[in-house]
Amino acid sequence: MIDVSTVSEVGNLGSIAKIDRATYFTQLLNLRSTNSPFQEIRDRASAQVHDRAIPSTRDEEWRFTDLSGLLSIPIKTAQPSSLGFPQIESFLLPESTNSRLVFIDGIFAADLSAIDDLPDGVIVSNLETVLELIPSVKDYIAKLPGDEEVFTALNTASLTDSAIVFVPRNQDVEIPIHLLFVSTQSEAIIQPRVCVIAETGSRVTLIEDFVSLTEGAYFTNAVTEISIAENAEVRHTRVQRDSDTAFHIGKTAVSQARDSRYSCTAVHLGGKVSRHNLEIYQTGEQTETTLNGLTVIDGDRVGDTHSLLSLSKPYGVGNQVNKTIVSDRAHAVFNGKVFVPRLAQQTDARQLSRNLLLSPKARIDTKPQLEIIADNVKCAHGATVSQLEDDEVFYLQSRGIDQDSARKLLTYAFAIEVIDQIPVETLRDRLARFIRSQHT
Repeated sequence: MIDVSTVSEVGNLGSIAKIDRATYFTQLLNLRSTNSPFQEIRDRASAQVHDRAIPSTRDEEWRFTDLSGLLSIPIKTAQPSSLGFPQIESFLLPESTNSRLVFIDGIFAADLSAIDDLPDGVIVSNLETVLELIPSVKDYIAKLPGDEEVFTALNTASLTDSAIVFVPRNQDVEIPIHLLFVSTQSEAIIQPRVCVIAETGSRVTLIEDFVSLTEGAYFTNAVTEISIAENAEVRHTRVQRDSDTAFHIGKTAVSQARDSRYSCTAVHLGGKVSRHNLEIYQTGEQTETTLNGLTVIDGDRVGDTHSLLSLSKPYGVGNQVNKTIVSDRAHAVFNGKVFVPRLAQQTDARQLSRNLLLSPKARIDTKPQLEIIADNVKCAHGATVSQLEDDEVFYLQSRGIDQDSARKLLTYAFAIEVIDQIPVETLRDRLARFIRSQHT
């Protein structure tokens, strides 16, 4: 175990014995590749990270999530992999046979990707390829609010490649686009990046999928930026299925213009410690946002969701439902903020945090909050924390179902409300089967 009170010399994190919070980011910055067309952006982000310490529980935004275990992983740069199609076949979606990008340990795998059946003008590829076709795509990288957050800045400081989804004006992409991020190497830092550009009147369905082929510990630091123009729609599903010893920190930043629609269904099932920072900025009138979240954790794992919905213009609509299922000694965290400034009159925003504790040592810290300055709005929030009701279990037992099966059935019914929001049938069925198979 690393002595976190000791400062080591600067070097490769895979070769050092000890490190503390103050030098952690400096070490990670030293692992960066020097080959990038975004050097100015990287340098600016590096300056934001330099001399900052990894957050501790003394920081308000991290007071329920302890990252000290991350310091005990001797992080190194991920190396190119020779992974073949058979190893990832079980993760592929038949609905996206010809509309997928695959990244192995953060490195684009062209031979495993397939983009053959997209409408005219739609571009789905990695950053290097897209820059040759649409040089202006660089204007969308690291441009959304919140990029100064330390892990977001760390990702930007290390930027060399990205998954790019570009949908031109009035183009409706009927088939879902699958972005598959596969982790195979223990003790590696993996920093995926996604940039989605939906132009005026367009429509697209996006699946962002994080999976693992190793049981070892590693660190994923992912950033997704989504820019939605007027009257465009993005349906986004984000699934995190990392190994149970991994650390996963993800950021999703979304900008919505007038009359646009964005929906996100985020399902978190893996990770020793996982955190999803979801930030939505409504920048135009009559904008609609729908957020659904589900976290299922057991053992001594931690699952953390922090969200911000900023409704800055009139007639905005926001609806958020976040659910957690927590068993054993696991700990779930939800902090959801809804901000309604004075200009956002006639706003309708609702937020609900529902949490199911399946053992006496499980823990949930939930904090839905509204900050309202406008005076002509409809806003509501609420939170519930409960266990399975004895009378509900007894009712099912009276119908011939044993106690264990009754508890599993009620847990499944609690989770399926979120799973059913996923627009891709194969993925929806796989996650439903996973929930049914759990010992919760």
